[in-house]
Amino acid sequence: MLITLQRLNDAVHFEAKNDDGNTIHMDGSPSIGGEGKGVRPMQALLMSLAGCSSMDVVSLLAKMRQPLEDIRVEVNANRVDAIPAVFDKIHLQFFLKGDLDPEKVDKAISKSVDKYCSVARMIDKMAEITWGVELEKAGQ
Repeated sequence: MLITLQRLNDAVHFEAKNDDGNTIHMDGSPSIGGEGKGVRPMQALLMSLAGCSSMDVVSLLAKMRQPLEDIRVEVNANRVDAIPAVFDKIHLQFFLKGDLDPEKVDKAISKSVDKYCSVARMIDKMAEITWGVELEKAGQ
């Protein structure tokens, strides 16, 4: 896996590119010269956690023959007031839509967050990761 990071201005706006050519833009906080031209690195980490766990959940629910229509995740995180300002608590709130069995949904999310998601496995060495779920029936 190769990631290339290139500075795009004379401040702290960067473009990160993977070996497939896909990109994301990152920028720092205004206090260090950021201009709101991209996500901050710690935000990108939370986005990665949400993406990784969601991919697992989609895959696991498909294997369980659960008709998932939509999935959304909100991530709420707390950073310690120290340097480095690492996360100490992260909560993932999953919103799923479909004619889903709540027990199978819980099982899929638990397996992802507690076992399969590589990003979660790395982060949980430093931060407590919790999750919740809200289900919406199909056609609503």
